[in-house]
Amino acid sequence: MTDIFALAAQNLLSPIVLSFVLGLGSALARSDLSIPEAAAKALSIYLLFAIGFKGGVSVADHGVDLSLGLSLLAGIVLSALLPLVAFQLLRVLSKMDRLNAAAVAGHYGSISIVTFVAATSVLEGQGLPSEGYMVAVAAAMEAPAILSALWLVSRGNGGAGRMDSKLWREVMLNGSIVLLVGAFMIGWITGPKGLAEIESFIVSPFKGVLCLFLLDMGLLAGRGMQSGRKALGFGSVAFGILMPLAGSMFGLGAGVLLGLSTGGTMLMMVLSASASYIAVPAAMRVALPEANPSIYLTLSLGVTFPFNLVLGIPLYLVIAQAVTG
Repeated sequence: MTDIFALAAQNLLSPIVLSFVLGLGSALARSDLSIPEAAAKALSIYLLFAIGFKGGVSVADHGVDLSLGLSLLAGIVLSALLPLVAFQLLRVLSKMDRLNAAAVAGHYGSISIVTFVAATSVLEGQGLPSEGYMVAVAAAMEAPAILSALWLVSRGNGGAGRMDSKLWREVMLNGSIVLLVGAFMIGWITGPKGLAEIESFIVSPFKGVLCLFLLDMGLLAGRGMQSGRKALGFGSVAFGILMPLAGSMFGLGAGVLLGLSTGGTMLMMVLSASASYIAVPAAMRVALPEANPSIYLTLSLGVTFPFNLVLGIPLYLVIAQAVTG
């Protein structure tokens, strides 16, 4: 327990987390601080490209083998399974209707790439290596959760979720997925030599850009908490904390079964514990327009994201270290 609090304190006092806290506090205090939408989008593009490229380089260095294939399969299975768990937990803890519960559940099978990046920064600070192909697992976990959410809706008497061509396009060609996978392929093709050519662009500035991005995330989370608090009850907020803990245990089991390193197991836990606030909300707007965005965005970005950033990541690391040795 002491290790968890020590890591949490260390993580909380990092520039990355404090940038998020600054944005969150500014929004809750109703400051007019803001980051222009175009600048926020540019920061997001940079981060996704850098993450994908470095992951591709790691795979080129590691090589394609059975462990990579099994890890990708595990990620896809987890992404499809976790929304079913989230849906049942949410229905137990709250009085949320089936449509909104399914929309929320879809967010908790997909992933938060920024939580993933923050976790890799913690691993670097601790000097713990991880499997470079975990970024490919992250990309694979974006879409299956959306399909599970639509299946949950379709099982209801008035199911409204339909997989039409517009939704398929939204899911498969979502900008964040295309950029992440595309950059991954570029990194894989060019390998370490390609990384050496642009290292000064995607390595050195990375954490500084991440600080600005998390400042914007804090602003969004704070404003979402203000606008969405009336739509959420105590049970829903409790779900936003309990579900990442439950999801992390599924990730832990997968990491152990796959024989991942301590760092890789921790990242699998983080991916399973995080909630999407980019790809899935975009798809839900198309597939389930009747669902309330204030509910699913406030839970994923205003509750689960801060919890994982401050307490979840240190907790998952300590558990991974205890289990994997």
